[in-house]
Amino acid sequence: MKALVINCSPVRAGATAEIVRLAAEQLSDRYETKTICIDDYSFAFCKGCRTCHTTARCVLRDDVSAIMEEFEKADRIVSVAPSYWADIPGQMKAFIDRCTPWCNTHDPHAVIPRGKKGYVIALRTGTGMRECDRITETIEHFYGHLEIECAGHLGLPSIACKEMVEPRLDEILSFCRGI
Repeated sequence: MKALVINCSPVRAGATAEIVRLAAEQLSDRYETKTICIDDYSFAFCKGCRTCHTTARCVLRDDVSAIMEEFEKADRIVSVAPSYWADIPGQMKAFIDRCTPWCNTHDPHAVIPRGKKGYVIALRTGTGMRECDRITETIEHFYGHLEIECAGHLGLPSIACKEMVEPRLDEILSFCRGI
């Protein structure tokens, strides 16, 4: 079985990246694990042309297909996302918008293999869970339209930098053991 862990942040060395590293390390005992960073891919914004609603393909040709190939290969998908103004980073939002060809909101639509489970780890600098819940809702909504089973989430408030991940290590590893 394969696991994909996605850094939904453009920052490759911060708290989100550290959580991605920890999750991948924990999962690698049970899964063939791959990590990706959303910012390592180049893709344009959705044009809103709706061509994909009739063709099940996007008119734009860029790295979105490469990311979706990783989704297709994985049995477990873990999206790790920080709060950018109370929701997912813009790069991840742009990617989700571009996944309309694979979403079950119209027919025909492209299909990824069934039976996948999706997980979310959401973090934010503030102390409340509200923003973590919003991030989780956004990603789980996306998973639902890809027909990926939403199988668990973890909210981590009060993480402003990489050094603040260590005190939450047990919580993160416990969550990952359940994947």
